[in-house]
Amino acid sequence: MKTRATVSLILAAALSLASCAHHKPPETPPGNPPGEPPPPPPEPGDVPAVPLKEPPPMQLVVQARGDTPIVSLRLVFHTGSIDDPKGKEGLTALTAKLMAEGGTQRLTAAQLLEALYPMAAELKVFTDKEMTTLSGRVHQDFLPAFLLLFTDTLLQPRFDPAEFERLRANALNAVRNGLRSEDDETLGKVGLDALLYAGHPYAHFTGGTVQGLQSLTLEDVKAHARRVFTQDRLVIGLAGPVDANLQQTLTSRLGALPAKGAPRVELPTVKSSAGRTLILQKPTLSTAVSMGFVTPMRRGNPDFFPVAFALSNLGEHRQFIGVLFNELREQRGLNYGDYAYAEHFIEDRGNGTFNRTNLVRTQQDVSLWLRPVVPANGVFATRGAVFFLERMSKEPLTQERFDLVRGFLQGYTRLWEQTDQRRLGYAIDSLYYGTPNFLEAYREALTQMTPQSVQAAVKRQLAPEKLAFVFVTEDAQGLAQKLKSGEPSPITYASPKPPELLKLDELIIQQKLPVRPDAIQVLPAAQFMER
Repeated sequence: MKTRATVSLILAAALSLASCAHHKPPETPPGNPPGEPPPPPPEPGDVPAVPLKEPPPMQLVVQARGDTPIVSLRLVFHTGSIDDPKGKEGLTALTAKLMAEGGTQRLTAAQLLEALYPMAAELKVFTDKEMTTLSGRVHQDFLPAFLLLFTDTLLQPRFDPAEFERLRANALNAVRNGLRSEDDETLGKVGLDALLYAGHPYAHFTGGTVQGLQSLTLEDVKAHARRVFTQDRLVIGLAGPVDANLQQTLTSRLGALPAKGAPRVELPTVKSSAGRTLILQKPTLSTAVSMGFVTPMRRGNPDFFPVAFALSNLGEHRQFIGVLFNELREQRGLNYGDYAYAEHFIEDRGNGTFNRTNLVRTQQDVSLWLRPVVPANGVFATRGAVFFLERMSKEPLTQERFDLVRGFLQGYTRLWEQTDQRRLGYAIDSLYYGTPNFLEAYREALTQMTPQSVQAAVKRQLAPEKLAFVFVTEDAQGLAQKLKSGEPSPITYASPKPPELLKLDELIIQQKLPVRPDAIQVLPAAQFMER
């Protein structure tokens, strides 16, 4: 579906020019301070920070529809966990949560919920590394009342001390008992962030660290809201029965936000983590495996679509068509899920099995995920994933397989844009990546691809030697020894398997893992994201 972006002309031109001047990177990098050595030259696998495009302050994206009574609103702020000050990790997410859920000057948190309930209205907030999204959804009959509540969360937040303590306690519990104890899937993925982005603002969990959250005060939250929830960081999305009056009303109200925020965080080059391994040790009956690498390839890169195709062939999230799913789960019975992602993936819970929108990132990562695997088969499953990834660069897909995946994606990508909120999300993402009509462009690219063009992109972008690995397991030392030894990892089955599968196993058993024996770290999960 084509999207139409409408730029708000309400703001003064001077504000737009000031914002552009503030965010434009210098033409020539400043020199090093006297006496300091120059930075080391980039190494193969390092990924510099190429700035995203910056929309004008409060750019308005409108997708008007007359065939629905439901109004969708989406406020996307260019702020996220990268704006957390050192030692106060979790501040941006907690600030957003307190504003959205902690009540307004007129209403307590409980009264806010009571007001939303009879409208059957939706008000949600989500914070990622660089983006925070406040979304709303309501029937047009309740729009005036809802619009006041929706904007008051930003303009007149209550900042109730009791709600601050409650939400901070929830955030601490999410790290201690959710991330570290109950959710091996997310733990592995957050561990991969920490490994790939060591020393980088992306490295810490978006929800914060234990010591970071403990250090936060209500005054920190109030000050942070003024620094980052500002007009110059905001894109406004509207969909449904949207008219000029609604556009004017919303932009006028949001004009009460601070005009200009704190200077943007300058993201550093991400150093290559190729061959590094993190093993998170905890009591668990299974092993979770995450692997990946940071890539300079993001939306807009000519290789993005063919690489996305190749990784969909390996395993689209929670879909049964993927090679990994069929080879590791269906034929070998190793585990539950085996998937691959061309950019950072966080499931949009409540909207199918799709990736969230508005996860715009300056530096992206490719990843593969296997879970849960019986510990004895952890290394074999990891070898299997690397084997099938590497095979795509050695030989093109058969025409039959290529046509199957292409046909699937021609239909499946249409499901990604089946709601107004998701269509708005994609349109807003495109402002930052410079990729108008992104999904239409993907479907058009599918018609031009060939097995050979996909293989060529895989060779350029998906070398297994770039991979770093994270495991969540109980016998961390035993796993570390297996990885260091590099010895074959034989597998036994409870039932007979066909000869062709066993023949392929002989290759997988010997598959070289790009693991550096000197770069394997074991860390108790109870200490992870502590500070």
